[in-house]
Amino acid sequence: MTVLLRSRAIWVAILLAMAATTLPWWLSGYILGVLTVAYYFGVFAMSWDLLFGFAGEVNFGPTFLIGLGAYSAAMIDARWGPPIPVCVIAGGFVALIGGLLLAVPALRLRGPYFGLVTLVAVLLLQNAIVIFAGVTGGEIGMMVPDVMSIDARYNYWIALAFLVVCAILLFGLSRSAIGLILQASGQDTIGAQALGFNVTKHKLAAFCISAVFSGVAGAMLVFYQGTASVSTVVDLGVGVQIIIAAVLGGRRTILGAVLGSIFLIVAGEFLRPLGQINTFVVAAVALAVILFFPDGLLGNLLRVGEKE
Repeated sequence: MTVLLRSRAIWVAILLAMAATTLPWWLSGYILGVLTVAYYFGVFAMSWDLLFGFAGEVNFGPTFLIGLGAYSAAMIDARWGPPIPVCVIAGGFVALIGGLLLAVPALRLRGPYFGLVTLVAVLLLQNAIVIFAGVTGGEIGMMVPDVMSIDARYNYWIALAFLVVCAILLFGLSRSAIGLILQASGQDTIGAQALGFNVTKHKLAAFCISAVFSGVAGAMLVFYQGTASVSTVVDLGVGVQIIIAAVLGGRRTILGAVLGSIFLIVAGEFLRPLGQINTFVVAAVALAVILFFPDGLLGNLLRVGEKE
């Protein structure tokens, strides 16, 4: 705990979280709605950063895990109608099972093949959703009978609390012994194995943890938006956005992924009137930050603080 409190990232995160708690008192419901989505994307990006930033495995298909959690929760709610928390937990469990089934064979591969497997998994999930349109709603998507709330402030508080809890857990994990082993495995697999660490087992654990957080966040996003669709939780474009957010915020910072997500979602929404130029401007800014500030937004901020 003492080590965590000495981290500059923790204090930056605490200050930002304190500022975020004041927003519902002076922002409109529309802006709060945009931030609510950004917070869920922040969890997606943090989960992805745990696997890539520390374990060194590039998951090109984060929406496979997100989509499993989202659609599972939506279908359970539509079919049996249990309480929302039960559906969310079930979504996380299905994402965990799907992650295990994907990771066990995929982690045996080396180089770009792991990333290709995760990418193909997303395409398979998209096709499955279309094939079983009677249950999933197909390309149109499916409505869920229940939503968390119609009150923008209430939804904002739920998303912020969820983000803070996930950030604490994932950041703490990244700074634990497991996180250090993952980082060593990602940087030098052979060296880590020579030290006696079971690299595959730790990477599998990281993938499963990422799957649970991604699946639960995907399920909660569904119950916020009231619908599950390919374009919002499974599309490859969404996966690219998550990857850019994590790298933009700062690799191996975990918390930086939240900043990257907020920037992408908020900037994309406010530049929407520009049409196609919107995507170009946001992508250009993100590319410039990645090229000239490879440590990302938070990583560069922390590095400047250390020099001072």
